[in-house]
Amino acid sequence: MLRRLPLVLFAILAFTASLVATPNAKTTEPEYPKLGPDLYDPKSDGNAQIATALITAKTEKKNVLLMFGANWCIWCRRLDRTFASEPKIAAALRENYVLVLIDSNWRNGTKRNEDLNLRYGNPLKEGLPVLVVLDAAGQQLTTQETGALEDGGSAHDPAKVGAFLARWAPKR
Repeated sequence: MLRRLPLVLFAILAFTASLVATPNAKTTEPEYPKLGPDLYDPKSDGNAQIATALITAKTEKKNVLLMFGANWCIWCRRLDRTFASEPKIAAALRENYVLVLIDSNWRNGTKRNEDLNLRYGNPLKEGLPVLVVLDAAGQQLTTQETGALEDGGSAHDPAKVGAFLARWAPKR
């Protein structure tokens, strides 16, 4: 038994060292740590996200809501919070839309998903976040700059967001 002890200790030390040297892939550092967890996946392929969303939208008879934004964007985080924390907004989203967060970060010389910005008529000219609604066939229905959905303070107005979502919900 004592002869195996050094081998067991070596195995434990090697395993512990490997954990330190190779962190778990699921626990990655946020892109902007001071702002909290990432909303937008910096490695995402917006085209693939939209293709998947369109399949779901067609099956579930919903529209697709693209939210172009970036992890550094405080207004993107505020709109996301409105989507999640306002019960009527969250219900309208679940019932009528497939939400896709399109990473549009342009800092550090990289324009992520720029091809999507161009495909949908340069919605980024409106600033971030900006919303684009697609029907289940992928046809662009509208683009909405989100300043018009704000409450005049530091949040988005749930009534304005709700009215926008109701206006562009699929007709059933």
